[in-house]
Amino acid sequence: MTATNGIALSSDHAAIQLRQAIAGHIAAQGWIAVDIGPTTPESTHYPHHGQAAARLVASGDCRFGIILCGTGQGIMMAANKVKGIRCGVCADTFSARMIRQHNDANMLSIGVRVVGEGLALDIVDAFLTARF
Repeated sequence: MTATNGIALSSDHAAIQLRQAIAGHIAAQGWIAVDIGPTTPESTHYPHHGQAAARLVASGDCRFGIILCGTGQGIMMAANKVKGIRCGVCADTFSARMIRQHNDANMLSIGVRVVGEGLALDIVDAFLTARF
């Protein structure tokens, strides 16, 4: 895996299904999905998952990160505590494009209780295709 094509994926227990859908979606586009879990629906501590994905991005092991929780807010706040991470929560494609184009965001956070799968995949596409 190289930093140019790896995307770290993580979530809390509420977002496993959407995270797996995103993993398949980005893999079909040629990205390497580095899915670090969790894999079971038992309640998990979202800060652990957000920071684990952020460390993969900050280290250069992954080019981007996509993280998910109920609202996207909590896991985003945890990721942003890692030096070098610029993560924003997006519930629309315009915001996803703008955080890349104007803020050089290297991570995207999505709320599984805020957007459905179709919109989430569009948000991911907008984020990944935008240029700083």
